[in-house]
Amino acid sequence: MKISNILVFVFIQLSLFSHCQMKEYRKLTPDEKRVIVDKGTEFPNSGEYNNFYGEGVYKCKRCDSPLFTSESKFKSGCGWPSFDDFIDGAVTQVLDADGRRTEIICSNCKAHLGHVFMGEGFTEKNTRHCVNSISLVFQSKNIKMEKIILASGCFWGTEYWLAKQEGVVSTRVGFTGGTVPNPSYKMVCTGKTGHAEAVEVVYDPSVITIKELLMVFFNTHDPTQIDGQGPDIGNQYRSEIFFTNDQQETESLAIISILKQKGYNVATKVTKFEKFWSAEENHQKYYMLKGETPYCHIYVDKFQ
Repeated sequence: MKISNILVFVFIQLSLFSHCQMKEYRKLTPDEKRVIVDKGTEFPNSGEYNNFYGEGVYKCKRCDSPLFTSESKFKSGCGWPSFDDFIDGAVTQVLDADGRRTEIICSNCKAHLGHVFMGEGFTEKNTRHCVNSISLVFQSKNIKMEKIILASGCFWGTEYWLAKQEGVVSTRVGFTGGTVPNPSYKMVCTGKTGHAEAVEVVYDPSVITIKELLMVFFNTHDPTQIDGQGPDIGNQYRSEIFFTNDQQETESLAIISILKQKGYNVATKVTKFEKFWSAEENHQKYYMLKGETPYCHIYVDKFQ
């Protein structure tokens, strides 16, 4: 390769990195680090949300992912905020090393939240997520998060780019659009279940519009390839948008129309969302945890 070509290649890679570098976590105080990172516990009855019952969403202090809604909060008298449920996919349970208690952590950044207890009878759900206030940030109910499911080949690469965007508060990889309930990764890889590898994206529409999000989606894969993406071939790797509201459908069709006018023979399907099945834990945040970049998802601006 000529020196001039090498320099051009390096310049492009640096530009892409600068354009879409990953969001940094909030800088923690020593007290916050003691609980969130080192798995400590704040003193009972000392947290700001212990006796707080405003309407809204409780988010992770470190990464801003929505975790609990105010509807699930209840008075337990235990000295810490208590919730009998969490936002789907937002919280992960991990058995303590001594096997006596079950820890709860943020599914997105693995921040320590507290512990979960069952069978106490406080609410009909018979569950108490005992959470440290210092692990939470409260957001008033006047801002509503939205969700869309996007498929563009291997879901590791799709998630890599979408999770970087400001306004995307959480991502989760999994399967949708098929006929087999609760499929495993191995089952979907056969191409016989009808599912697409996809990413569930929860976003704040006051920060990133659905149009902006969809532009990232189209700019990071080849929407003209049918039933595949790069070397990954099969209907599980198809390009498809699963919308959850009318605006998402309208914007999807409008952007596809723009791309077709630019000469792209878009194969991306637009489908009403029905059911999402989460993939196994080892597939979540794959490239972010590995510190690697996708081999078949490269950012190319198609809307210039």
